[in-house]
Amino acid sequence: MAVVATILIGASGFAQDNLVNSLKINASEKSKESFKFTDVINVESTSVKNQGSSGTCWSYSANSFLESEMIRMGKKPVELSQIFSARNAYVEKGKNYVRMHGSVALGEGGAFHDVINMYRKYGAVPRSVYTGLNYGTDKNKMAEMSALTEAFLKAVVTNPNGELTPNWEKAYTAIIDSYLGQAPSSFQHEGKTYTPESFAKEVVGVNADDYVEISSLQHYPYYSKFVLMVPDNWNFDQVHNVKMNEMTDIIDHALKNGYTVAWAGDVSEKSFSWKNGVAFVPEKKVEDMTAEEKAELFNGPKNELMVTEEMRQKAFDNYTTTDDHGMHIVGISKDQNGKEYYIVKNSWGTSNDHKGYLYMTKAFAKYKATAIMLHKKGLPAGIASKLKV
Repeated sequence: MAVVATILIGASGFAQDNLVNSLKINASEKSKESFKFTDVINVESTSVKNQGSSGTCWSYSANSFLESEMIRMGKKPVELSQIFSARNAYVEKGKNYVRMHGSVALGEGGAFHDVINMYRKYGAVPRSVYTGLNYGTDKNKMAEMSALTEAFLKAVVTNPNGELTPNWEKAYTAIIDSYLGQAPSSFQHEGKTYTPESFAKEVVGVNADDYVEISSLQHYPYYSKFVLMVPDNWNFDQVHNVKMNEMTDIIDHALKNGYTVAWAGDVSEKSFSWKNGVAFVPEKKVEDMTAEEKAELFNGPKNELMVTEEMRQKAFDNYTTTDDHGMHIVGISKDQNGKEYYIVKNSWGTSNDHKGYLYMTKAFAKYKATAIMLHKKGLPAGIASKLKV
């Protein structure tokens, strides 16, 4: 997920501002009045954040997910440093890039499991301790850093000395830290001194081994694990494969039992409107609609296309479903016709019609997802048994 708006969340390296602007083309001024949403389930979560001009949606959404996990466990939630997770992932990604001779994705994007993996290896810190704003801005703005780190690593891979020295890792990390700040080895929180590792263990308190990623693709055996072949899966982590309709069965079951879900997928569809805070799968392709139909696209509930596993697979194979963006599903709501939507917490600030949230139909959620992540106890028992988790 590199929208800075990418799950693994679209195309790696998008700037949030550019993506958001591109998604305004079908926005409607009447949408907010045309939809009447009533919450059915709303699992407690922390406030909406803004990832700024950075490809860190995967870190914002996964850390938001972990904050909700703290609440679920009866802990006092702390805003976790999204950039601490990202900074450590960038260090590891650089090492991987060099080991792979440059034949792997770079950039700011990542996946939910990156946050879990970095939590396991490096721990966690509060955002108040590590904001990542080390160069005079009040919001993330990472393009310059990304350009420099990419150029640096490409120079390393060309191996001008004929043999790599250990100094390249120090120099690479120094570039990152000059922009984001050095990661703290210890810090104060509520009058007590912690290391990132002790803070993760004593304050956050989640077990990194409790979380599973799920996807659905036809060309792998169901209920097996496979490497999700998207560019931002730079670490080649595996996901569990289920049938398409089971993805929403899993999300529903989790929410009904107090577990939230991290969702990664494609948000480049013209039927996804950030401004209006609505995402659905129209019966007719937007490009085939009349001007009048396009103008009415978000003016109230619409009938949806029946999504099939074949459609989902084809969209993944032909790049119309890409790993654009990561968000956090925190509940279920119904429109005025009784149709259910997922309540989705985004990380683009609070300037849209629903103050940073959006309503996503179940058809869109399963059609356009690249992967979801949740606590393994949030799985329905039958599916957990098939997955052997």
